[in-house]
Amino acid sequence: MKRLGVNIDHVATLRNARGGYHPDPLLAAKLAIKFGADLVTIHLREDRRHIQDQDLIKICKNKKIPLNLEIAANMKILKIALKNKPNYVCIVPEKRKEITTEGGLNLKKNRSKIKKILSKLKKFKIRTSLFINPTIKNVKLSKDLKSDCIELHTGKLSNLIKFQKDFSNEFIKIKNCAKFGNSIGLEIHAGHGMDYKTTKILSKINEIKEFNIGHFIIGESIFSGFKNVIKKIKRISNN
Repeated sequence: MKRLGVNIDHVATLRNARGGYHPDPLLAAKLAIKFGADLVTIHLREDRRHIQDQDLIKICKNKKIPLNLEIAANMKILKIALKNKPNYVCIVPEKRKEITTEGGLNLKKNRSKIKKILSKLKKFKIRTSLFINPTIKNVKLSKDLKSDCIELHTGKLSNLIKFQKDFSNEFIKIKNCAKFGNSIGLEIHAGHGMDYKTTKILSKINEIKEFNIGHFIIGESIFSGFKNVIKKIKRISNN
């Protein structure tokens, strides 16, 4: 069974558009688990454009919500993570002006900093993951850095599928990375830009153990309901 992580960042985006407390990310997190998600994902960005520190604190206090926290390779954000002790941490790249995460980590350039962060997280017994572009080189570097998991960036594949272009080469890249990563002891996750079609296609890769999906689930919930969308994604993931 593939696990589903529901990213609720854009519940916070909607709340922040008007200020105040509604819609509440904590309630979204509780309902996501109630409706069948295996974990909740949030990204505490340096610019705090959606998830706020208080959201992280409240969700972490609720031990019934398995939390996957995405953070940049930033020591200030790491301190916040260690103080709150989420179940899982995924290190992701972050650019101030980007609309959304544009690609995977540059592991070679940030090797020493990432290694230090992973070491600190492991001391707190927090499962670690690195968000990477699907290349064998990145998979090898992730293993060298002693990450527990990798999350393969599926943005390019998702866009090719949405625009009805040939996605076979990108699919093969993801599949090969998943197989190789699994063979060397890494747990394989996938995420970014995924919808029903992408989920169905990627569900054929047995080595992928977890999907993290956010924007599509939150957006589609406006039309079909949060519960229905989560259940449909779960069903597609494991058919």
